[in-house]
Amino acid sequence: MNQFAQSVTGTLTSGQLGKTLMHEHILCDLRDPSTRDADTDCPPITMENRFQTNYFQNRNPCNMVLDEVTVAERELALFCSAGGGAIVELSVGGLRPQPQNLRSLSHRTGANIIMGAGYYVDAYMPQEIRSADIETLESLLQTQLNDGAWSTDIRAGIIGEIGCSWPLEESEQRMLTAAARVQAKTGVAITVHPGRHCDAPAQIAKILLAAGADPKRTVLGHMDRTIFDQDRLVTLLQKGFVLEWDFFGIETSQYWMAGCDLDLPTDYTRLDLIYGLINMGFRGQITVSHDICTKTRLSAYGGHGYRHLLINIVPMMQRRGWTNAEIEELFVETPARLLCYLTDETSTCRIQ
Repeated sequence: MNQFAQSVTGTLTSGQLGKTLMHEHILCDLRDPSTRDADTDCPPITMENRFQTNYFQNRNPCNMVLDEVTVAERELALFCSAGGGAIVELSVGGLRPQPQNLRSLSHRTGANIIMGAGYYVDAYMPQEIRSADIETLESLLQTQLNDGAWSTDIRAGIIGEIGCSWPLEESEQRMLTAAARVQAKTGVAITVHPGRHCDAPAQIAKILLAAGADPKRTVLGHMDRTIFDQDRLVTLLQKGFVLEWDFFGIETSQYWMAGCDLDLPTDYTRLDLIYGLINMGFRGQITVSHDICTKTRLSAYGGHGYRHLLINIVPMMQRRGWTNAEIEELFVETPARLLCYLTDETSTCRIQ
């Protein structure tokens, strides 16, 4: 049978996806839910404070919100003009997802947008989700995939980013288990935001496997800030998991969300690490993206925008010896394999 991906405007064939970013945010609110409604007094981003705002991206609450639809439209247009095809938008529950605006943006720009199902970390969950049992969460995910998410008829096309803390909260473990069960029934891909600790991905992998998840269709994200030990990476890859480096464009060593000193890699070192893993035989198990979730990373605010990987990193890959086939697999083939899970019988398009 043919296989299709579910976008916010309907189903797509693998050939329609094109070059795909697997972990982004277009419209979201990353502020602490307990204080976000009081965050009304914050300095505008200017040329004088832009560097400092970007260096400590979570210190200015206004920087943590992407809610300007006209700005998002221009950013997506730039992505498409650079040859971009699809963006996986992972602003799940707790991050104020906006499916109607995403659908409108997709129609106006031509960017294919795949929306995520599920919830972010425990601290961002509403109480009814935090206390829900696995069966309730399983039903919720199924509804978001099959019928529509966030009180709309717009269907999600991937589960995640499922948010995990360190230490892992019980609510997050239940959400992981529910996600694995739904994946086992449907084949939909899962993408996970691991806690900020090098042991977090292995713990998450164990829970998912025990619940019946398919590692080949499961992405463990944020490797850039989580695992710096090649042996740990190889162990996860040998289990079949897909690993994601999604901080491309962040060219500052300090990580503002870590709460401790942590040296982030540069784009050069990300590429060298990834290429080393590819040469070890793990082609098809790696994805890349930017994880844009703050204003200062948008082109409109002096940042790199969604086209950075395509206009800056792909030429860098070519200079460093990557083949066209390896680049195509990273940006086109692997995302299409992960996102295309619906068959002729299950892909009934309920949105136009």
